[in-house]
Amino acid sequence: MADPASTDPAASDPRPSDLLRTLAQAHGVATEYWSFFGEQVHVPASTLRSVLTAMGVPAADDVEAAAALSETEVAPWRRLVPASAVVRSGSGTIHLHVADGHDVTVTAVLEDGSTRALDIPVQQPVARTVDGVTRWRVAVPVPDDMPLGWHVLRARQTGPTGPSEGEGALVVTPDRLPEPSGRSGGRAWGLMAQLYSVRSERSWGLGDFADLADLAAVSGAAGADYLLINPVHAAEVTTPIEPSPYLPSSRRFLAPLYIRPERIPEWAYLSEPDAAAAVDARRPLAAGDHDASRLDRDAVWEAKRSVLERVFAVPRGAARQARLDEFARREGAALQDFALWCAVREYEVETGRRLPDGIRIDDPRVNELRTRLHDRVAFHVWLQWIVDEQLAEAASSAEAAGMSIGIMHDLAVGVHRHGSDAWSLHDMYAPGITVGAPPDMYNQQGQTWNQPPWLPRALAENAYTPLRDMIRALLRHAGALRIDHILGFFRLWWIPDGLGPGAGTYVRYDHEAMIGVLALEALRADAVVIGEDLGLVEPWVRDYLADRGVLGTSVLWFESDDDGGPLPPERYRRAVLATVNTHDLPPTAGYLAGEHVALRARLDLLTRPEKDEWADFEAERDGMLAALRSRGLLGDDPSETEVIEALHVFLAAAPSQLVGVSLVDAVGERRVQNQPGTDTEYPNWQIPLAGPDGEVVLLDDLADLPRFAVLVESVRRAMASGGSPTQLDLPSSSQADPPMSTR
Repeated sequence: MADPASTDPAASDPRPSDLLRTLAQAHGVATEYWSFFGEQVHVPASTLRSVLTAMGVPAADDVEAAAALSETEVAPWRRLVPASAVVRSGSGTIHLHVADGHDVTVTAVLEDGSTRALDIPVQQPVARTVDGVTRWRVAVPVPDDMPLGWHVLRARQTGPTGPSEGEGALVVTPDRLPEPSGRSGGRAWGLMAQLYSVRSERSWGLGDFADLADLAAVSGAAGADYLLINPVHAAEVTTPIEPSPYLPSSRRFLAPLYIRPERIPEWAYLSEPDAAAAVDARRPLAAGDHDASRLDRDAVWEAKRSVLERVFAVPRGAARQARLDEFARREGAALQDFALWCAVREYEVETGRRLPDGIRIDDPRVNELRTRLHDRVAFHVWLQWIVDEQLAEAASSAEAAGMSIGIMHDLAVGVHRHGSDAWSLHDMYAPGITVGAPPDMYNQQGQTWNQPPWLPRALAENAYTPLRDMIRALLRHAGALRIDHILGFFRLWWIPDGLGPGAGTYVRYDHEAMIGVLALEALRADAVVIGEDLGLVEPWVRDYLADRGVLGTSVLWFESDDDGGPLPPERYRRAVLATVNTHDLPPTAGYLAGEHVALRARLDLLTRPEKDEWADFEAERDGMLAALRSRGLLGDDPSETEVIEALHVFLAAAPSQLVGVSLVDAVGERRVQNQPGTDTEYPNWQIPLAGPDGEVVLLDDLADLPRFAVLVESVRRAMASGGSPTQLDLPSSSQADPPMSTR
């Protein structure tokens, strides 16, 4: 098959000059790459120029490119101390650039405020003349016993031109994270759920943080060691709300949509009229908790916001106010900026006065709104405090239930280009660029995700603090973090605005620094890290992640042997979270019936004849069933639940350190949560949890649901058996279950 990238108009551009290619490579921009289809693609000049321009590197022609290349080479020499240095514990070297004839001393100011002088060994430094001044590159090794943490490196040079000083961040990170373990010290298993879909009799039409606490209690009682949920990042504060949890406004702050108003202490002190209004606001949403058709985030947020405003107005006691004040102090300017963004969005909707496109957060007009909207800013600060409190309650519930890991959050790959992070951290993001994916067999035009990428140089200049603060916030009340598309810590597919996704290119990031920061914050939070490393992955990346103690991801249906058959579980990677399915596939009951093929056919998403898709799927399914029978895990005429149990027992035989069970599989749901390649064609991320009969499954009934109890007990026993379970070891399914449905 021909590479579709070659059909993009940008592909007709002349090939870049050697000078432009050298400049691009100096900034980590790929000038060529191997496509999914096995062809070498040469990136057109127009793409390279657009990407470099977004990086702040002039490259309109070769004259500008030559000047930019010269500046790129000499810029580090102008700094006595680099802006940041991220090293592994027990290793690392920092390069200073000292003026000729000057002496230099180096001091590390540690996190605890103490100082430590660093030795400069005798060496043969390299010299370069920059701006008429000769400078020497001096290597300063980081002491082997330098403690982990965020330190400051200070250098002072004295000589003929007088004294001068420089300073930068020194981040010492762990070489690797410790391995996760279950309750008994061995491997661990857990449940995976789309939180918004899991409702109870007490919900407001959408699963929330109180439901999360209850789900953690139910999961822990069943023996689970963790509970993985969808990203709960902050979305819009005005309707319509983006349904996808993977396209948030902010990745540091969280969605007040998940607040349970009744769990706020001040709820008890609402006036009678306000309490009555709150009950009236919830009533239609509560009635919808039994509707299995579709979730309505907009209706939920409109009702909750009106009630939360009433609760916010209730005077707080001195102790409560002190805790709110401390939270606001700890979160600092970043929280104030996020709250301002929320208030400004509301102001625009209410007044119809939209701020000019591209206006920056430090614009005088925005500062005037910060003062005018002070009360609304305070309201949104308060909402984040309530979110933090309710997440803390959920984490406590998981701990009380005996989970060895606890709540596992999910980190989206990026943020909406018109969201809070892109606004308040505008200097961190590349203008005129969106992140996406190159063409592959699943999407021959490539994908555009409408998310601006971080600028690699800006991250380094800011000592990776935006990354640190984001991870730190997510791990405050969690025991693990799953990172969607962790390949973005290594390279991202940048697409210039106005060009198709096939005309993008890869941009590399300093993965050693970014994974190091991730590891440091995870170690301090005693958290496990899982990277979603599916798809087109450079082979060395998986080895690197494993060496750093970051687990990868394995999905049963994607693991195949050299002949295309099911990969024996004993051959799975050890350092992974292994699951039967993923949220981009139908639940297993639906997958076994070919719902992924049928749905794509209904939506006209197939790129091959439908009969060919069905033939390939049926061959895949039959091969898996044969593998299960060969191990004695299935009889000749199994029910749907027996097949699902057998698949999970099969998976549990893998050496994988973590095994995940989707809640949809445990209740018999058939509908997919997200159909890639669709927007309005399918209600992505809006499907409530339901059983095989299409009736809602409420959290209240989960623990007593036979299908749930049987599957989790099957997994628990299989994990405890040491990797060689058989169906005879397991609790039997209901004999009333019908045979597995097939086309």
